[in-house]
Amino acid sequence: MDALTEKIERLKASVRAKVEHPCRVIKRQFGHVKVRYRGLAKNTVQLKVLFALSNLWMVRQTLMAQVRPASA
Repeated sequence: MDALTEKIERLKASVRAKVEHPCRVIKRQFGHVKVRYRGLAKNTVQLKVLFALSNLWMVRQTLMAQVRPASA
């Protein structure tokens, strides 16, 4: 029983870590620390754009490595 509980907790921690990293990027790199109540649609669009930008931010080194050899 303890082994099953330990495995479940590890899976939950793994998912939590994958979700918290993009949230940290949005908060620190893009300065989104306060919620601005501009309407649900605008908030949703802003968060979607920020998560898309955070994905690009996290893979920027990989993207730049692919671009450099082609232009050299």
